[in-house]
Amino acid sequence: MLYSSAGKKLCAVRDASGKFKDIQQYAHAHAADIRAGSTAEEKAAKKAAKAPAKKATKQAAKTAAKKGPKAPAKKASAKTSRRAA
Repeated sequence: MLYSSAGKKLCAVRDASGKFKDIQQYAHAHAADIRAGSTAEEKAAKKAAKAPAKKATKQAAKTAAKKGPKAPAKKASAKTSRRAA
C-alpha cells in the first residue's frame, strides 16, 4: 500500500511492462470502480428485476381475485375542544 505525503492511501495502476501507468488516491479510484460496476452484475440485476416483476403481477391478480371490494374507511368521531375560562 502506498501513502501520499499527506497520509492518504494511493492506488497505483501498472501497465503490462510493470511501470506505473497512473497513481491516484485510493478513495477516488475505489469510488470510480464502484460507479463503473461489472457487466456480470448488470446482467444479474436485469435478470433479477424481470423475474420478480412477473411474479408480482401474478400475485396481485390472485389477491385481487380473492378479495372483494374494500369497505369504506370509518370516520373518526369529532373532537370537542374545551376552552379554559
